[in-house]
Amino acid sequence: MEKKIPRRLEGKVAIVTASTQGIGFGIIERLGLEGASVIVSSRKQANVEEAVEKLKSQGIDAYGIVCHVSNAQHRKNLVEKTVQKYGKIDIVVCNAAANPSTDPILSSKEVVLDKLWEINVKSSILLLQDVAPHLEKGSSVIFITSIAGFQPQGAMAMYGVTKTALLGLTKALAAEMGPDTRVNAVAPGFVPTHFASFITGNSEVREGIEEKTLLNRLGTTGDMAAAAAFLASEDASYITGETLVVAGGMPSRL
Repeated sequence: MEKKIPRRLEGKVAIVTASTQGIGFGIIERLGLEGASVIVSSRKQANVEEAVEKLKSQGIDAYGIVCHVSNAQHRKNLVEKTVQKYGKIDIVVCNAAANPSTDPILSSKEVVLDKLWEINVKSSILLLQDVAPHLEKGSSVIFITSIAGFQPQGAMAMYGVTKTALLGLTKALAAEMGPDTRVNAVAPGFVPTHFASFITGNSEVREGIEEKTLLNRLGTTGDMAAAAAFLASEDASYITGETLVVAGGMPSRL
């Protein structure tokens, strides 16, 4: 039976970074289906156009802007064009992330450490500096962190540490941006997307992960999108500074 999607976001304007595929696309699609006008962005024009077409074919009001989150001019352009078109911003989902290397932390090159920090943490802060003056009362910021932020290890150790930083950033910005803006995070478990293909593409590894969950399955982009839409909606109006772990029961304590 198909789930009926509520329309909780009518009249809202939502920006989602890195939203042309994977979890980002799942989130922007869900926000659009709930009635929001959505701004699709990622690094490549062709991907942006393709995603916008997919969304429009479902009756979603979608607008695409190329944005490489580590490029200051791109970030400003993303915010300016959104405000020109819609006059305001209600929801920002910071989803862009990179994992350029699977080296152990003590073997990681400085350029890799810089890129991890820049894409996964710093660029979200700088984007929100540009966005903040345009946020409406009752607005919502959502960081996409990771189950790896709670126990960073293995091939995802340093990536995980940057996701741990987002758990702290969620708390810090909830204090700084309240009461007009709520700030929360979604921590996905393992979701088979292009980004996670090095984990979920190998059937043995995949089965090992499935066994670590209590629900005996990997997550879906829809699972993550439902959590983000809830946090963005008025249903979560008394929730701020929190991280919602959507990981099938995998352990999640710092």
